[in-house]
Formats: sequence, structure tokens, C-alpha cells
Amino acid sequence: MSYGRNSGYGGGGNRSFNRGSSAAKPVEEGKEYEVDVTEISRQGDGIARVEGFVVFVKNAKVGQKVKVRVTQVGSRFGIATVV
Repeated sequence: MSYGRNSGYGGGGNRSFNRGSSAAKPVEEGKEYEVDVTEISRQGDGIARVEGFVVFVKNAKVGQKVKVRVTQVGSRFGIATVV
């Protein structure tokens, strides 16, 4: 019995965490959504979520319910501006 690097017991290097996956995102670039801003980022932008997907909202404050237009969609988050 072997517990070496490639035994499939915890140390394997072939893990996949769907980084950069092309899975469907709950937001689309150019579309508008109504969101609740729940947090502020380190850069001072508002943070909202659409179906759990993080959206950074320029010039938004915590507690605001705003309509936003998504300007950019990445693999892990989106960027939007208040409409």
C-alpha cells in the first residue's frame, strides 16, 4: 500500500475547482438589476449579490436598494453602476 504523492489520498495535484469556468452567471453585461447593497469594499464601492454572485456597485452605500447596470462580468464577480 502506497501513500505517495499520486495515491489519490489528499495530495493529488489534479484537483479542479472550476476556476475560470464558463458556467452561466446570474448577471449579464449591459442588463439592469435591482439590488440591495449590503457591504462596502476596501476601495469604497458597494457590494451587492445577485443569486449569490458578487456585484461591486460604484458609488453605492450600505443599505441602499438601487437599480444598477452591469458593465463587466468576470469569473467570480461583476461590476455595475447605479442607473
